[in-house]
Amino acid sequence: MLEIKNQNLTVSIDSHGAELTHVVNNKTGHEYIWNNMAWAKHAPILFPAIGRSTDDEYLINRKNYSMQQHGFVSDYDFEVICHRDTELILSFKGNEETLKSYPFAFELKVSFILNLNQLMVNFEVQNLSDNILSYSLGFHPAFNVEGDFEDYSLSIDPECEQLTKFEIVKNPFPYRSGLVKDLPFSGSTFDLNHHIFDEGLVILADKVDAVKLQGPSYAVGMDLSDFSHLCLWTKEDEELPFICLEPFFGLPDKIDEKQELANKEENDRLVVGQVKKYQCKLTFE
Repeated sequence: MLEIKNQNLTVSIDSHGAELTHVVNNKTGHEYIWNNMAWAKHAPILFPAIGRSTDDEYLINRKNYSMQQHGFVSDYDFEVICHRDTELILSFKGNEETLKSYPFAFELKVSFILNLNQLMVNFEVQNLSDNILSYSLGFHPAFNVEGDFEDYSLSIDPECEQLTKFEIVKNPFPYRSGLVKDLPFSGSTFDLNHHIFDEGLVILADKVDAVKLQGPSYAVGMDLSDFSHLCLWTKEDEELPFICLEPFFGLPDKIDEKQELANKEENDRLVVGQVKKYQCKLTFE
């Protein structure tokens, strides 16, 4: 486990998957990140896919390639590029194994930088292949929700009168139906309730620049303006005390529609040699 620390926060990161595992308030001892085997993850990185592909496959020039849920980088060790008191940079490059399911050369760098009570999580994707690189990128942090779930609220920025989401169908796994529907309440600030997740994950169709989780004694803010969507999730069918706030660039497949990677809806794309950076800024109060 790798650690960065300042006066306000102590942060732990596992080089396996470059996964954020702990954020602790040094003054109060509060742990912000979920750590419980009821969901045995903390903050996985999703690349080069988000959600499930139809039949766990996708197409390149009509040829089938397998792709597991949320891609594969969370299953691999990242190389430490830089490790200072308040900064950590990790890197993963595609290898012979990943080429079997994703026939592209790439590098994904993930950096964690502390500044006061903020943690900047930066992602850098570089296309090292000879073709256009099409991919999704997501970040899946789970935050502790201690006490009553209903005592917490979410505030979405920019404000709007009615939030919308992509309709999700389970068959038995979650896919998009292709429809967009209203959330069952108005406004962009709302109290948490497990029933919000009765239909599964909630991927907001609206562009979200920031979100804040506010509880009775602590809060987490997230700036995700570099990403195209915000996903909200907790385990449906189980009332567990955590909420995931997930920046997405890309979307899960529509049900029963196997996708050509080059045309996959809302994927990002890089030309040969191109580099693109994304930042998710977390503020812990």
